[in-house]
Amino acid sequence: MNKKTIEDIDVSGKRVFVRVDFNVPLDENRKITDDRRIVAALPTINYLIARGAKVILASHLGRPKGGPEPKYDMAPVAKRLSELLGKPVVKTNDCIGPEVKAAVGAMNPGDVVLLENVRFHAEEEKNDPNFAKQLADLAEIYVNDAFGSAHRAHASTEGVAHYLPAVGGFLMQKELDYLGKALEHPERPFVAVLGGVKVSDKITVIDNLLNKVDTLIIGGAMAFTFLKAQGLSVGNCMVDEPGIDLAKQALDKARAKGVKLMLPPDEKCVRIGADVEIPKGIPDDIEVSVVPSTAIPDDGRCFDIGPESVKQFAGILKSAKTVVWNGPMGVFEKKAFAAGTLGIAQALAESDAVSIVGGGDSAAAVEQMGYADKVTHVSTGGGASLEFLEGKVLPGVAALMDE
Repeated sequence: MNKKTIEDIDVSGKRVFVRVDFNVPLDENRKITDDRRIVAALPTINYLIARGAKVILASHLGRPKGGPEPKYDMAPVAKRLSELLGKPVVKTNDCIGPEVKAAVGAMNPGDVVLLENVRFHAEEEKNDPNFAKQLADLAEIYVNDAFGSAHRAHASTEGVAHYLPAVGGFLMQKELDYLGKALEHPERPFVAVLGGVKVSDKITVIDNLLNKVDTLIIGGAMAFTFLKAQGLSVGNCMVDEPGIDLAKQALDKARAKGVKLMLPPDEKCVRIGADVEIPKGIPDDIEVSVVPSTAIPDDGRCFDIGPESVKQFAGILKSAKTVVWNGPMGVFEKKAFAAGTLGIAQALAESDAVSIVGGGDSAAAVEQMGYADKVTHVSTGGGASLEFLEGKVLPGVAALMDE
């Protein structure tokens, strides 16, 4: 990472504003169901505490409509963070204003304050300079450790950096180091695995990766758009119609570049209408048949790659030296269609490659299947890792001081 980090700046005794990504899932009783994002920020927080900094944490939670909503307040996060740190965490009732200034003014070295949800102010997402300035006035140093929000130019992710010395935290550094090295200096063979639904959503990623990888594996619902682009019938399968021409261009580019673009040779199909809600509308005991991708029945709808696909893809992954994976191979939430995603996760876990799993569904799948500690790096940012793979500059990163 060619940006300054907290190790390049003196934080002792200073008020340090840290943008973290504590956007954690909550159940109906407001209990945190997955605290990985909080745990991921602990190295940065503990480093600052150990050096006597006054640690002011800010995050968003959920999608409030530009004003306070009790279901999105930061109370459950403050409670869990306090348990993980083994020390009290003061939560304020707002993120700006006199009460917040007073709480920060009363801090001693090593204290931790968690501000209320920054998205309770509409100015956050508008990157309002006045709001960003009020946040910046609380501190002397700005640290961005929220990779998952670095692709958003919001007041707390980008705006604050204009008013304070701005550096990255350890999580930000780790994310950029792994993703950056994979894209710029990969050990070869370099393989990318892309799943998910829409080609049009990921065409920039595909386009960028075709300049860098040796093999590109396409699974998930995206594969049907590619199969249709090759003139094959895909029955009732989900097709991204605007993506058909894009898929043709990608196939042409792969051929011209000498990149092996692999599509699933077989699929797991069911006889089910095209209007069924996915995954909720799929019965658990549905009858599944494995069919060649070249012979998907007219009334068939496929929700996972088949066993031969898993075997072929796993073979490629086991001989790879660098693998980037973004997007599941099927509707892994349903047991009948989890084998493809599980097979990829297992192959990655057993390979010697540097393996990076992009955030979102593929990260959730790797966690759920118990392979998270067997891959090199699971990214905390779905949208951010995707934009990074597209080759885009992330605003939250660009705003940090250069080395």
